[in-house]
This record gives sequence, structure tokens and C-alpha cells, in this order.
Amino acid sequence: MPVISTQQDPQTLTLTLEAEFAAPVERVWQLWADPRQLERWWGPPTWPATFDRHELKPGGECRYYMTGPDGTKARGWWSVTVADEPNRIEFYDGFANEDGEPVDPDDKTHGLVELSQDGDRTRMHVVSTFRDAEQMKKMSDMGMEEGMTQAVNQIDALLAG
Repeated sequence: MPVISTQQDPQTLTLTLEAEFAAPVERVWQLWADPRQLERWWGPPTWPATFDRHELKPGGECRYYMTGPDGTKARGWWSVTVADEPNRIEFYDGFANEDGEPVDPDDKTHGLVELSQDGDRTRMHVVSTFRDAEQMKKMSDMGMEEGMTQAVNQIDALLAG
């Protein structure tokens, strides 16, 4: 399993995930940069993702939805602030309405992805920062930590195939 650890820190309002992959950093970057590859792992196995828009560049916007087992669609958005290929991505992330636009632009988390080469392996460090304790609890209660772990643990199969 690629996920090494996850940690929630109420003091800093963060959820941190560490993972490691037997692939070069440029290959792992492609899993973020190519929307068709991103769709194959972004959601947990029972909630696959579809990206309607994917602009991985500073100022870029991404729109996606995850489809649940009963057909329910959970929509989300990213606003990309940093895309430093192949090592760093930063974005704001939130819930979207039926049109894919933010339900509440202020109800967002900050996402940080850092990829680093470690010999023949790539280390992925992901930090989600919440705006307050209430938002952190809400996302925790929704199963964010488990969902992220399940999603990232799908990456090895993509790298192998």
C-alpha cells in the first residue's frame, strides 16, 4: 500500500497524508496533470471521479464530480494557485453546485501536494488545511481521511499498468 501515514492535527487544522511510489517523480506528476489518469484514482473506489474541466496551472480551474454507488453525484471545484512541475501543486478545494461552480467560495480547504524523488521512489506529501475546527470536523465526519487513503492506495495499480 502506498499510503505510509495519515495524521489529523487539530492545532494546525490540517490533515496530512504521506505516500510512496515505485516510480519517478515525473510519472507521479502525470497522475495529477492528466485528467484521465486523475479520474482513475481521485475518488475512493466506490466514488469514482470525472473531471469536466482540468487546468493544472496557476489561475487554472478544475471542476469534477464523484459518482456514488447509487448514482449520487458529489461535485467539487479546485482553484489552482501553484503548479510547479513536477514537484508542487497548491489549490483551493470546495463543494460545487450542479453547474460545477462553488456553492460557497469561502467554504474551502487549501490543498498542498509535494512530490520528491527519493532514490528510485517518489514521496508524495499531501496537506489539507481547513479554515476552522468546525469545517475540519465536518470533513472528518464525512470520511475524508479514509476516502483519501482509499483513493491514493489505487495509484500503485495505475503505475503498474
